[in-house]
Amino acid sequence: MSKPRLLLPLLAAPAAAALIALAAGPANAAVWSSTDKWATWSSNGYTLYNDVWGGGAGPQTIWANSAGNWGVWSNQPNTGGIKSYPNDTKYVGKAINSLSSATSAYSVSVPSSGAFETAYDIWDSSNADEIMLWLNQTGPIGPIGSYVTNVSLGGYNWNVYKGNNGSNNVYSFLNTGRSTSGTVDILAVLKWLENSEHWIGNVTLGNVQFGWEITSSNGGLNFQVNNYSVSAY
Repeated sequence: MSKPRLLLPLLAAPAAAALIALAAGPANAAVWSSTDKWATWSSNGYTLYNDVWGGGAGPQTIWANSAGNWGVWSNQPNTGGIKSYPNDTKYVGKAINSLSSATSAYSVSVPSSGAFETAYDIWDSSNADEIMLWLNQTGPIGPIGSYVTNVSLGGYNWNVYKGNNGSNNVYSFLNTGRSTSGTVDILAVLKWLENSEHWIGNVTLGNVQFGWEITSSNGGLNFQVNNYSVSAY
């Protein structure tokens, strides 16, 4: 962003700085923020990752006031492929059949344009099985694998896809509605995968990640988590 500012007349510099500050959104008043594509920040057992990993990715600023209140300003080009997955991660480390409950509450504010999905990315401790829960999506994007079935679990109706990305199995649950707040019964999903489909065994629940897979957000868009927590026991 420094190069365009140098091309402006000197008297216009304060206005340009104000525009840049506005583009970054709440990051300017946050407890922590970073533009580093691999930035991390930990608090109360949760870790935030900026995670700008895709080819041809643009700039992204991550900010946080707490593990439950954070967001990103992301400016990704209108090209295919995921550019980033800014996320909030909590490790559980308990076998499915030893859990009585595993739930997560969330509330987000998302843009109406771009191409992205608000998604949980849930892993077993060996990273052999990846379970994605798409709560809402915008733009022409789709999951890995092929459609298998439709199922209602924990208050949501999901279209289920099964695939493999070359490194691990991927089970994607796409919400047939569009939700920006609520509670997800993670254990109900895991039990269905184990007992109804037999796609996984009594695996250990590892990282529960929550954020946005961003494919495009041209011009810069704001994504914000207003509330987020994971409870497993």
